[in-house]
Amino acid sequence: MQIEIATLFPDMCEAVLSESIIGRARRAGYLSVTCHNIRDYTLDKHRRVDDKPFGGGMGMVMQAEPVYRCWEAVCAALPEKPHTIYLSPQGKTLTQQRARELSRLPALFLLCGHYEGVDQRVLDKIVDEEISIGDYVLTGGELPALVLTDAVARMCTGVLPNASAFEEESHFSGLLEYPQYTRPELWEGEGVPEVLLSGHHRNIDKWRQAESLRVTQEKRPDLYAAFLEQENSPE
Repeated sequence: MQIEIATLFPDMCEAVLSESIIGRARRAGYLSVTCHNIRDYTLDKHRRVDDKPFGGGMGMVMQAEPVYRCWEAVCAALPEKPHTIYLSPQGKTLTQQRARELSRLPALFLLCGHYEGVDQRVLDKIVDEEISIGDYVLTGGELPALVLTDAVARMCTGVLPNASAFEEESHFSGLLEYPQYTRPELWEGEGVPEVLLSGHHRNIDKWRQAESLRVTQEKRPDLYAAFLEQENSPE
């Protein structure tokens, strides 16, 4: 998969995407992530990419032309037009299901807004969908783009050791993940559930499924109800 990130702060994105699992996957060639500086595509000699909003108001608005020129350049270098996402608090909230769907696409173009946003005309022209990571506002789209990249990339072939590394985690099946334990076996007087020490894999699987149901019912009754509804729905 190729992920192209258009931002005013490419170094900020690179600092995160060069580390840990995503960084290793990039270096191994399982994943291509490129950060594009929108300022490189402005025609302004001072590298300005923003201006005052028409109609007045606080702050500045990112201009359409630099964003469009950046998007055009990226599209020209790819075999087909990437699915273009604008990270915006007005978008639909990112879910595990949507991340899974996006992971199956060949290329994504992630547009990071800043200041008071982006000129609506270029959004109307190039954006396929808007995505939010929650009902709150950040200073820019970089953090949401990094969240989206991580959520999508970890499901791409080769990034994690195998599919079970993400299929057993929270939200993938509609349930939250079961509790996890590691050494030492006894910590602060608290032990580990006996079944996990038994070596009986079928019983361990049953315990984990039951715990996933319990945890989901306690912490996210909305997800639990949706899971039961899906399980009980006719084929």
